[in-house]
Amino acid sequence: MSTNKKVLYTAQVHTTGGRDGGTSKSSDGRLDIKHSLPGTPGTGTNPEQLFAAGWSACFEGAMGLAAKQMKIELPADRAIDAAVDLCLGDDGYSLQARLNISLPGVPREVAEQVVATAHQTCPYSKAIRDNVEVAISVL
Repeated sequence: MSTNKKVLYTAQVHTTGGRDGGTSKSSDGRLDIKHSLPGTPGTGTNPEQLFAAGWSACFEGAMGLAAKQMKIELPADRAIDAAVDLCLGDDGYSLQARLNISLPGVPREVAEQVVATAHQTCPYSKAIRDNVEVAISVL
């Protein structure tokens, strides 16, 4: 780990049991979930759903910072639909992901600039760059 970075926040989560019936609980008690295998019945979630939720929420925050730098206001009804696929290929398991972004009332060129800037600054986007096939669309 790099020592020249200022840590702004540390998430601490304890997981037992993995994907199939396991649980994850955060140290602050705000997260307390059950896991289940994708596509199976039950009440649990899975890592792909959690990644989609985390990335889209983080990306929306990055769009807000980009808009602020550009001195524009994003619409209150902005939205991101995130999809994360669990894939199996010749080289084993992998992920691929898509973000479909809606910025009603924002001119397309401006929306695309906000999204491009957010994709360069979002920590999740940085973490998966060159590791996960990604498609980002402005609707």
